Amino acid sequence: MSRVRGRPAGRPAVLAVRGAALVLTLAAFAHTLWYGIAEPGHALCFAALVVTGELARWGAVPGEREPAPLGAAGALAYALLGRSGGEPTTHGAFQVVAVVVAAQLLAAVPHVARGNGPGPDLAARRILTVGFAAVCFQPLYNSGQSGRWFGDGPYFVLFLLLLLALTALCDAVLAALLLHSRTRYPYGPLLRDELRALIGIGSAVCATGAVMAIGVAVAGLWALPVLCVPLLLTQVSYRRFAAVRTTYRQTIASLARSTEIAGYTPHGHARRVAELSTAVGRELGLSGRELTVLEYAALMHDIGQLSLVDPVAEGATATLPPADQRRIALLGGAVVRQTGVDTAVAVVVEQQADPYREQPLSARIVRAVNAYDDLCGESAIGPLGALEQLRLGTGHDYQPQVVEALAGVLARGGLTQVRPG
Repeated sequence: MSRVRGRPAGRPAVLAVRGAALVLTLAAFAHTLWYGIAEPGHALCFAALVVTGELARWGAVPGEREPAPLGAAGALAYALLGRSGGEPTTHGAFQVVAVVVAAQLLAAVPHVARGNGPGPDLAARRILTVGFAAVCFQPLYNSGQSGRWFGDGPYFVLFLLLLLALTALCDAVLAALLLHSRTRYPYGPLLRDELRALIGIGSAVCATGAVMAIGVAVAGLWALPVLCVPLLLTQVSYRRFAAVRTTYRQTIASLARSTEIAGYTPHGHARRVAELSTAVGRELGLSGRELTVLEYAALMHDIGQLSLVDPVAEGATATLPPADQRRIALLGGAVVRQTGVDTAVAVVVEQQADPYREQPLSARIVRAVNAYDDLCGESAIGPLGALEQLRLGTGHDYQPQVVEALAGVLARGGLTQVRPG
């Protein structure tokens, strides 16, 4: 059956971001080596904080949005540090970047040895984000301009918060740009996802970075161990939450495979439909919880076949009469409700066989992608023939926009023919 090939990562935007990060890193190391390290004690303490944050993600679940919030907060705190114990510091933006990159390289050694080191895109994002904060703050503070403008009171705190907000926005823009360049999904929903993520762990990282910088400015380096403990505990708790969420998804995937084990559907059918449905959902602008519901519903869309006495030939429900399709969908929704999965997932499963004008968008996507995968199982039709069949059914069964979005996803990824099982 057909599936989407991996997309190449060599997009111009990806290369531009990586190139900019590399140039900034080389310039930072060259400047630091030429002029030496200012306040080596401070550089060592903040480097140790970044290393600790990176090592604290040991055993983290792959794909976490921010696997090392303590390291990110420590890097931001060093970028926003202008005083230590009431005395002015003299390190500049280039030294901030050099110290942070050196700490990340050191912390990455054990992760790389285990085969789960940070990817180049994530590393480039971190370098550019920290560099942005340092370049915006250090020259203004070291020249005394920020003191003349904001003083040392509440206006200075507001200045730090504004700078952190801009830094977070910069990181979100870079993250969405890199993902858009690799996947070609619409940029708007990707950016919206990244901005929504800032409300959670992102706000904690920014707030802790600002508090660390202010605390060290007043109390010196002794403030670091006290202020980093809450975020370290948050990091551990967040990782446990991510592990629970991953286990939940694995449980749903195992339930979805029950139809394959029982011989009702071809091997890999639920996984293919889920992957392609998620891609189509992103193409149509779904994000966040909507994509999660879509993925779970796509995984469990055929679970109603377990209630049948006789299996459907090759599990291809798309070729059944409409009444039989609706009966299987309703049976599937009833099974999903009994598993305790989100009710929204059961609604999508129940409505996947309805006329598309009566369906929510997620159900329209699951129905079209399921039909495409079923029709591809017929070797005489193939991927292109399956798409043509879907286009012929857009008058009643399939929404035209969903079919065209599916065609666009497949066209970018390439059409391949893979035999069932």
